[in-house]
Amino acid sequence: MSVRGRWVLAVVTAAALLVVAAALLRPGPAPDRASPAPRAATGSTGIDDMSVIVPGRPGEPARVRPAEEVRKTASPDHNSLDTWFVRMMIPHHEQALEMAELVPSRAADPRVKALAERIRAGQGPEIGMLRAWLQARALSAEVAGHDHSTMRGMQSPEAMRRLADARGAGFDRLFVQMMSDHHAGAVEMSTDLLKVGAEPLLQEFANSVAVEQSVEIDRMWELLDS
Repeated sequence: MSVRGRWVLAVVTAAALLVVAAALLRPGPAPDRASPAPRAATGSTGIDDMSVIVPGRPGEPARVRPAEEVRKTASPDHNSLDTWFVRMMIPHHEQALEMAELVPSRAADPRVKALAERIRAGQGPEIGMLRAWLQARALSAEVAGHDHSTMRGMQSPEAMRRLADARGAGFDRLFVQMMSDHHAGAVEMSTDLLKVGAEPLLQEFANSVAVEQSVEIDRMWELLDS
């Protein structure tokens, strides 16, 4: 197994053990912990009027449920670190989408284009889920005075301009390098939350991010090696 493969396995194993430990320490029956992600709604911005895509576990299909149903099953037990994670992950995901949206008109490798499409398809709904989580708890998404560029994995404006100016194979390599670093930041944020968070829905979400983005990092490095 490659060094990157062993690193991914270690991250996945650690994340899974942390989720199991959190579940064992939490009293009472386990709530429905599937991570919801809202779809675009028309006519209203209220969470009660929205449909929610609930991602399945690995190998299972996603399901669509009314947002009101998901809201009722959400645990009220969250702490300030849960809220901070959600507020930070929204702009983090938004930059990933900004990078992915550059790909169709600039990339040469069809595998890079497929990767960007997976990122758009996954992280777009996740942003909706995170915003719905805040809205259901009457919490603002804004953090006054916080410099989001200081978050792990966030790319500088200069790096984003270089990516936008690149084309072809040069774009592909730069995109993979930047997105790998960006994913590593999301994995770090998520594994940190697994240690200190309290909300079961977010524990499930953070575990999913840590596992899936770790796997994608390994796949991206394989693109560079090929």
